[in-house]
Amino acid sequence: MTGQLSPIDRAKYAAARRAVDFVEDGMCVGLGTGSTAAWMVRCLGELVREDGLRITGVPTSRRTADLARQVGVPLTTLEDVKWLDLTIDGTDEFDADLTLIKGGGGALLQEKIVAAASDQMIVIADKAKEVATLGAFPLPVEVIPFGWQTTRALIEETLAGLDVMGHDAALRMNGDKPFYTDEGNVILDLALRSIGNPRQLSLVLNQIPGVVENGLFIDLCDIVVIGHGDGRVELRDIGAGTVEHDRVDFAEGENLFRDIMD
Repeated sequence: MTGQLSPIDRAKYAAARRAVDFVEDGMCVGLGTGSTAAWMVRCLGELVREDGLRITGVPTSRRTADLARQVGVPLTTLEDVKWLDLTIDGTDEFDADLTLIKGGGGALLQEKIVAAASDQMIVIADKAKEVATLGAFPLPVEVIPFGWQTTRALIEETLAGLDVMGHDAALRMNGDKPFYTDEGNVILDLALRSIGNPRQLSLVLNQIPGVVENGLFIDLCDIVVIGHGDGRVELRDIGAGTVEHDRVDFAEGENLFRDIMD
Protein backbone atom coordinates (compact mmCIF):
# COMPACT_ATOMS: atom_id res chain seq x y z
CA MET A 1 0.00 0.00 0.00
CA THR A 2 2.69 2.49 1.00
CA GLY A 3 4.40 1.96 -2.35
CA GLN A 4 1.39 3.59 -4.00
CA LEU A 5 1.63 6.75 -1.88
CA SER A 6 3.26 10.00 -2.91
CA PRO A 7 6.57 10.88 -1.19
CA ILE A 8 4.74 13.50 0.91
CA ASP A 9 2.15 10.98 2.11
CA ARG A 10 4.89 8.47 2.89
CA ALA A 11 6.63 11.17 4.94
CA LYS A 12 3.42 11.95 6.84
CA TYR A 13 2.86 8.27 7.54
CA ALA A 14 6.44 7.82 8.76
CA ALA A 15 6.11 10.75 11.20
CA ALA A 16 2.76 9.50 12.48
CA ARG A 17 3.96 5.92 12.91
CA ARG A 18 6.97 7.06 14.94
CA ALA A 19 4.97 9.51 17.06
CA VAL A 20 2.53 6.89 18.34
CA ASP A 21 5.49 5.18 20.02
CA PHE A 22 5.13 7.88 22.68
CA VAL A 23 1.62 6.68 23.57
CA GLU A 24 1.51 4.38 26.59
CA ASP A 25 -1.16 2.14 28.03
CA GLY A 26 -3.75 4.06 30.05
CA MET A 27 -3.04 7.46 28.53
CA CYS A 28 -5.57 10.13 27.61
CA VAL A 29 -4.45 11.40 24.22
CA GLY A 30 -5.47 14.51 22.31
CA LEU A 31 -6.13 13.65 18.66
CA GLY A 32 -5.28 16.38 16.19
CA THR A 33 -7.02 17.32 12.97
CA GLY A 34 -5.74 17.33 9.39
CA SER A 35 -4.20 15.01 6.83
CA THR A 36 -1.08 14.17 8.87
CA ALA A 37 -3.03 13.72 12.10
CA ALA A 38 -5.37 11.33 10.28
CA TRP A 39 -2.44 8.98 9.71
CA MET A 40 -1.77 9.10 13.45
CA VAL A 41 -5.37 8.24 14.33
CA ARG A 42 -5.22 5.27 11.97
CA CYS A 43 -1.97 4.10 13.56
CA LEU A 44 -3.51 4.33 17.02
CA GLY A 45 -6.53 2.38 15.83
CA GLU A 46 -4.25 -0.39 14.65
CA LEU A 47 -2.52 -0.51 18.04
CA VAL A 48 -5.86 -0.62 19.84
CA ARG A 49 -7.26 -3.41 17.67
CA GLU A 50 -4.18 -5.56 17.17
CA ASP A 51 -1.99 -4.90 20.22
CA GLY A 52 -4.67 -4.25 22.84
CA LEU A 53 -3.45 -0.72 23.60
CA ARG A 54 -5.76 0.84 26.17
CA ILE A 55 -6.11 4.56 25.61
CA THR A 56 -8.80 7.20 25.52
CA GLY A 57 -8.78 9.89 22.85
CA VAL A 58 -10.03 13.47 22.94
CA PRO A 59 -10.68 14.61 19.35
CA THR A 60 -10.13 18.18 18.22
CA SER A 61 -12.86 18.17 15.58
CA ARG A 62 -15.93 16.27 14.45
CA ARG A 63 -13.92 14.98 11.51
CA THR A 64 -11.29 13.46 13.78
CA ALA A 65 -13.96 12.04 16.08
CA ASP A 66 -15.63 10.30 13.13
CA LEU A 67 -12.34 8.77 11.98
CA ALA A 68 -11.41 7.65 15.52
CA ARG A 69 -14.72 5.85 15.93
CA GLN A 70 -14.28 4.24 12.54
CA VAL A 71 -10.87 2.75 13.44
CA GLY A 72 -11.81 1.79 17.01
CA VAL A 73 -10.14 4.43 19.19
CA PRO A 74 -12.26 4.96 22.34
CA LEU A 75 -13.23 8.58 22.87
CA THR A 76 -14.09 10.88 25.72
CA THR A 77 -14.40 14.65 26.15
CA LEU A 78 -12.07 17.20 27.68
CA GLU A 79 -14.87 18.10 30.09
CA ASP A 80 -14.79 14.54 31.43
CA VAL A 81 -11.02 14.06 31.76
CA LYS A 82 -9.99 17.70 32.43
CA TRP A 83 -6.33 17.04 31.54
CA LEU A 84 -4.42 14.96 28.98
CA ASP A 85 -1.15 13.07 29.05
CA LEU A 86 -0.26 13.81 25.47
CA THR A 87 -1.53 15.49 22.31
CA ILE A 88 -0.34 14.51 18.83
CA ASP A 89 -1.20 16.90 16.01
CA GLY A 90 0.02 18.14 12.67
CA THR A 91 1.02 21.65 11.66
CA ASP A 92 0.95 23.94 8.65
CA GLU A 93 4.32 25.52 9.47
CA PHE A 94 6.92 25.34 12.24
CA ASP A 95 10.14 27.20 12.91
CA ALA A 96 13.33 26.51 14.86
CA ASP A 97 11.64 27.45 18.17
CA LEU A 98 8.81 24.99 17.42
CA THR A 99 6.38 27.88 17.11
CA LEU A 100 3.58 26.74 14.83
CA ILE A 101 0.98 28.01 12.41
CA LYS A 102 -2.08 25.78 12.61
CA GLY A 103 -5.67 26.00 11.46
CA GLY A 104 -5.50 25.04 7.81
CA GLY A 105 -8.10 22.39 8.59
CA GLY A 106 -10.31 24.86 10.43
CA ALA A 107 -9.97 23.34 13.92
CA LEU A 108 -7.46 25.72 15.49
CA LEU A 109 -9.60 26.65 18.51
CA GLN A 110 -10.19 23.11 19.74
CA GLU A 111 -6.64 22.15 18.80
CA LYS A 112 -5.17 24.95 20.91
CA ILE A 113 -7.42 24.22 23.89
CA VAL A 114 -6.53 20.52 23.81
CA ALA A 115 -2.81 21.21 23.37
CA ALA A 116 -2.82 23.66 26.30
CA ALA A 117 -4.51 21.02 28.47
CA SER A 118 -1.79 18.41 27.82
CA ASP A 119 1.39 17.48 29.63
CA GLN A 120 3.12 17.19 26.28
CA MET A 121 2.42 18.14 22.67
CA ILE A 122 4.06 16.23 19.83
CA VAL A 123 3.79 17.65 16.33
CA ILE A 124 4.10 15.44 13.27
CA ALA A 125 5.08 16.92 9.92
CA ASP A 126 6.89 16.42 6.66
CA LYS A 127 10.07 18.37 5.99
CA ALA A 128 8.26 20.91 3.79
CA LYS A 129 6.47 22.32 6.86
CA GLU A 130 9.75 23.61 8.35
CA VAL A 131 10.44 27.30 7.66
CA ALA A 132 13.05 29.82 8.71
CA THR A 133 10.39 32.47 9.27
CA LEU A 134 6.68 31.84 9.78
CA GLY A 135 4.11 33.44 7.53
CA ALA A 136 4.25 31.92 4.05
CA PHE A 137 1.21 29.85 5.04
CA PRO A 138 -1.76 32.20 5.63
CA LEU A 139 -2.41 32.66 9.34
CA PRO A 140 -5.95 31.53 10.27
CA VAL A 141 -7.88 33.69 12.72
CA GLU A 142 -11.23 32.45 14.04
CA VAL A 143 -13.79 35.24 14.47
CA ILE A 144 -17.45 35.33 15.42
CA PRO A 145 -19.82 35.77 12.46
CA PHE A 146 -21.44 38.91 13.91
CA GLY A 147 -19.70 41.91 12.40
CA TRP A 148 -16.92 39.87 10.83
CA GLN A 149 -16.40 42.56 8.19
CA THR A 150 -15.66 45.08 10.94
CA THR A 151 -13.35 42.61 12.63
CA ARG A 152 -11.52 42.10 9.33
CA ALA A 153 -11.10 45.86 8.89
CA LEU A 154 -9.73 46.17 12.45
CA ILE A 155 -7.29 43.31 11.82
CA GLU A 156 -6.02 44.80 8.57
CA GLU A 157 -5.60 48.21 10.21
CA THR A 158 -3.70 46.63 13.11
CA LEU A 159 -1.42 44.61 10.82
CA ALA A 160 -0.20 47.82 9.21
CA GLY A 161 1.68 48.65 12.42
CA LEU A 162 3.22 45.23 13.01
CA ASP A 163 6.30 43.39 11.75
CA VAL A 164 4.60 41.55 8.89
CA MET A 165 4.91 41.89 5.12
CA GLY A 166 1.23 41.56 4.16
CA HIS A 167 -1.97 43.04 5.57
CA ASP A 168 -4.80 41.30 3.69
CA ALA A 169 -7.41 39.18 5.49
CA ALA A 170 -9.63 36.92 3.36
CA LEU A 171 -12.79 35.18 4.50
CA ARG A 172 -12.35 31.41 4.14
CA MET A 173 -14.97 29.93 1.86
CA ASN A 174 -16.53 26.50 1.47
CA GLY A 175 -17.60 26.60 -2.14
CA ASP A 176 -19.77 29.68 -2.56
CA LYS A 177 -20.53 29.95 1.17
CA PRO A 178 -18.39 30.92 4.17
CA PHE A 179 -16.55 28.12 5.93
CA TYR A 180 -17.87 27.58 9.45
CA THR A 181 -15.90 25.97 12.27
CA ASP A 182 -17.30 23.35 14.64
CA GLU A 183 -18.10 26.25 17.00
CA GLY A 184 -20.09 28.07 14.30
CA ASN A 185 -17.48 30.76 13.73
CA VAL A 186 -15.81 31.92 10.51
CA ILE A 187 -12.11 32.06 9.66
CA LEU A 188 -10.10 34.93 8.23
CA ASP A 189 -6.86 33.84 6.55
CA LEU A 190 -4.16 36.50 6.87
CA ALA A 191 -1.71 36.72 3.95
CA LEU A 192 1.25 37.95 5.99
CA ARG A 193 4.11 36.40 3.99
CA SER A 194 6.52 36.90 6.91
CA ILE A 195 5.94 37.21 10.68
CA GLY A 196 8.76 39.02 12.44
CA ASN A 197 7.41 38.70 15.99
CA PRO A 198 4.90 35.84 16.40
CA ARG A 199 4.39 36.42 20.13
CA GLN A 200 3.52 40.09 19.70
CA LEU A 201 1.25 39.33 16.76
CA SER A 202 -0.65 36.68 18.69
CA LEU A 203 -1.22 38.95 21.68
CA VAL A 204 -2.36 41.87 19.55
CA LEU A 205 -4.73 39.82 17.39
CA ASN A 206 -6.47 38.32 20.40
CA GLN A 207 -7.23 41.78 21.78
CA ILE A 208 -9.31 42.74 18.73
CA PRO A 209 -13.08 42.55 19.39
CA GLY A 210 -14.62 39.67 17.48
CA VAL A 211 -11.45 37.57 17.40
CA VAL A 212 -11.87 34.24 19.17
CA GLU A 213 -8.38 32.79 18.64
CA ASN A 214 -5.51 32.81 16.16
CA GLY A 215 -3.47 29.98 14.65
CA LEU A 216 -0.10 30.82 16.23
CA PHE A 217 0.84 28.07 18.70
CA ILE A 218 3.56 29.45 20.96
CA ASP A 219 5.28 27.52 23.78
CA LEU A 220 2.95 24.56 23.24
CA CYS A 221 4.93 22.13 21.08
CA ASP A 222 7.52 20.03 22.94
CA ILE A 223 8.67 17.61 20.24
CA VAL A 224 8.42 17.67 16.47
CA VAL A 225 8.67 14.43 14.51
CA ILE A 226 9.69 15.11 10.90
CA GLY A 227 9.02 12.34 8.41
CA HIS A 228 10.72 11.70 5.08
CA GLY A 229 9.48 9.79 2.08
CA ASP A 230 12.09 7.06 2.47
CA GLY A 231 11.02 6.27 6.06
CA ARG A 232 13.62 8.37 7.86
CA VAL A 233 12.36 10.37 10.83
CA GLU A 234 13.93 13.15 12.84
CA LEU A 235 12.83 13.90 16.41
CA ARG A 236 13.60 17.32 17.85
CA ASP A 237 12.99 17.88 21.55
CA ILE A 238 12.91 21.61 22.28
CA GLY A 239 13.14 21.15 26.06
CA ALA A 240 16.02 18.68 26.07
CA GLY A 241 17.74 20.34 23.13
CA THR A 242 18.25 16.97 21.46
CA VAL A 243 17.89 15.68 17.91
CA GLU A 244 17.33 11.97 17.31
CA HIS A 245 17.26 10.10 14.01
CA ASP A 246 15.28 6.93 13.39
CA ARG A 247 13.63 4.99 10.59
CA VAL A 248 10.14 3.57 10.05
CA ASP A 249 9.77 0.42 7.98
CA PHE A 250 6.93 0.53 5.49
CA ALA A 251 4.75 -2.59 5.51
CA GLU A 252 3.86 -2.92 1.85
CA GLY A 253 0.93 -5.25 2.53
CA GLU A 254 -0.94 -2.87 4.81
CA ASN A 255 -4.32 -1.65 3.66
CA LEU A 256 -5.29 0.16 6.87
CA PHE A 257 -4.97 3.55 5.22
CA ARG A 258 -6.61 2.90 1.89
CA ASP A 259 -9.28 5.55 2.48
CA ILE A 260 -7.13 8.08 4.30
CA MET A 261 -7.56 10.66 1.56
CA ASP A 262 -11.39 10.48 1.58
